[in-house]
Amino acid sequence: MEKVKAKKHLGQHFLTDLSIAERIAQSVTGHHGSDKVLEIGPGMGVLTDYLLLLSLDLHLIEIDRESIAYLNKKYPQLEGKIMEGDFLKLNLPEIFKGKYAIAGNFPYNISSQIFFKVLEVKDQVTEVVCMLQKEVAERIASPKGNKDYGILSVLLQAYYDIEYLFTVPPEVFDPPPRVNSGVIRLKRNEVAKLDCNEKLFKQVVKAGFGNRRKTLRNCLKPFNLPTEFNSNPILDKRAEQLDVADFIFLTQTIEASRGNN
Repeated sequence: MEKVKAKKHLGQHFLTDLSIAERIAQSVTGHHGSDKVLEIGPGMGVLTDYLLLLSLDLHLIEIDRESIAYLNKKYPQLEGKIMEGDFLKLNLPEIFKGKYAIAGNFPYNISSQIFFKVLEVKDQVTEVVCMLQKEVAERIASPKGNKDYGILSVLLQAYYDIEYLFTVPPEVFDPPPRVNSGVIRLKRNEVAKLDCNEKLFKQVVKAGFGNRRKTLRNCLKPFNLPTEFNSNPILDKRAEQLDVADFIFLTQTIEASRGNN
């Protein structure tokens, strides 16, 4: 079959190193006992080949029509399981019932958006194994106190155990990107629900990192923290110094103050 031409506007960089594709596929563990896997952006199926070897209930989502045509010819056994569309616009609970994993070589330009979408269906997505820009991969897996630690780190680490698995150089792609890539694995933890208002938690995290150079005392002013809480040493810290539990504590404090008003 004629190869698919990578399209710059879709952020396509096709992996050409089969050993790396195999290593990514083998990183899917079937966490929480789910054998259903959704691969995002399979392109020409380099990763798909190895995911199929795992005897999984594999589904593909691809936005590129040329790739869709290629995949339908290459994988007749996946008839009815190859979807054309934008992952970010999918109504996932409507399409997928029960628990499933996500895998893929994520387009660099939408990788963060993909994870925010994953958070919307976190009770269904048991595992994510993916390759993305190394800088973003490191940010997601970063512990507190690191300059890479940010909003996405906290929000994902609240619900997932995250491992940075390995780095992938540019030369194993066609066309090669200008940066290194990183492969990470997220496994859903046992937290069914945070011990606070989850919507407010997200707002507090985003506000905390709104200006990384400022202390939380300044960043959280719009939340009108109770006067007696102003002396708490946690407010002298910056957002990057706080872990998930610290942000939950701040959210609980704001909740309590609103309840007393």
